[in-house]
Amino acid sequence: MKHIFIINGGQHFAHSSGAFNATLTRWTAELLTEKGYSIRITDINDDFDPIAEAEHFKWADTIIYHFPIWWFQVPNGLKRYIDEVFTAGHNNGIYASDGRSRRNPAINYGTGGLMHGKTYMVTSSWNAPDTAFTLPGEFFDQTPVDEGVLLGFHKMNQFTGMARIPGFHFHDLEKNVTPERIENYREQYIHHINTHFHG
Repeated sequence: MKHIFIINGGQHFAHSSGAFNATLTRWTAELLTEKGYSIRITDINDDFDPIAEAEHFKWADTIIYHFPIWWFQVPNGLKRYIDEVFTAGHNNGIYASDGRSRRNPAINYGTGGLMHGKTYMVTSSWNAPDTAFTLPGEFFDQTPVDEGVLLGFHKMNQFTGMARIPGFHFHDLEKNVTPERIENYREQYIHHINTHFHG
């Protein structure tokens, strides 16, 4: 049985209730449980012990992050969670060092992770439509999510030694959200999970 650790990064703040990412976390847990995976879930809105959370990373074969994009970054609660938990994971299953030696500090940066053999997957949810990333002249200059806004997030996970599973991005979830679009997204996401997780 493979172990999956799901992090719900949908934060309760201002006008955001975190409802979509809570729903997405439930979809993911149900789908993967049906496939026979063992699941653990953390909600960043809850109090947490960084040492205990680092143990979830050590236990898991795959980490799944669900979060909205706020001002082109992860929510502040998720950033705090990562800062504290990854610090607790220093020489404790997440990373040992930046990978360099003092004898030749110009090379091998980013190779000190302790999570080799593990994988991670990211979903992100946006107010921005997908066309903001794909059409000439639109805001993101035809730069895909994973090569632009989320590049640093992917590098963070690479630093720990984890390999990336293709993610899934949900667009236009404020100004143009409808029950039909949510249902279409649910069906597309089920297909994505079935493609990349086989039980």
